Amino acid sequence: MTEDPRPETLDLEATLRDPAKDSAQELRLWLRMLSCTNRVSNEIRSRLRAEFGVTLPRFDLLAQLDRERDGLRLGELSRRLMVTNGNVTGLVGRLVAEGLIRRDTDADRRAAVVRLTPLGKSTFRKMALAHDAWLREVLSDLDKTTLAALMDGLAQIKRSVAQHATRQTQEAGEGGGRKGARSMRRTAALRARD
Repeated sequence: MTEDPRPETLDLEATLRDPAKDSAQELRLWLRMLSCTNRVSNEIRSRLRAEFGVTLPRFDLLAQLDRERDGLRLGELSRRLMVTNGNVTGLVGRLVAEGLIRRDTDADRRAAVVRLTPLGKSTFRKMALAHDAWLREVLSDLDKTTLAALMDGLAQIKRSVAQHATRQTQEAGEGGGRKGARSMRRTAALRARD
């Protein structure tokens, strides 16, 4: 991928005035992870829209349903996608109208369960194959050793964050949740600009 000057692909590391001097290595690592995630997500988002006319949130919702043969309740979908129930309800309504998913009442008749329709399954499979090929393409400059090392390093980060997030949550007596993550991203971005 070439450098993309669009604001949505701004390299967050570039917002640091003097990265070597002004920032802790942990902040630079976090900004690099965010930058990489943003760049890959933006590329995949662009390709999904161009080739299939679908948004990344719609693709993500279909992917969750593809993993669950018996479907999912809307609350569980919301939790997995890390968005509000209102966002999921809107996405579900549009996907139902397009015939890609169906909404049923679960056995105890208290909640709606959504499932892929046959059209949704075949449509998602085409998108998933393209998605996998695009990821292989954008990461094709990394050899297997580098990929394995990155996976190991990211697993260590994930464990460390989980351990400390749990400890912090217990000490504070509340959940960090999505608001906490957004607040941390804003704080890092502000720090990087200062």
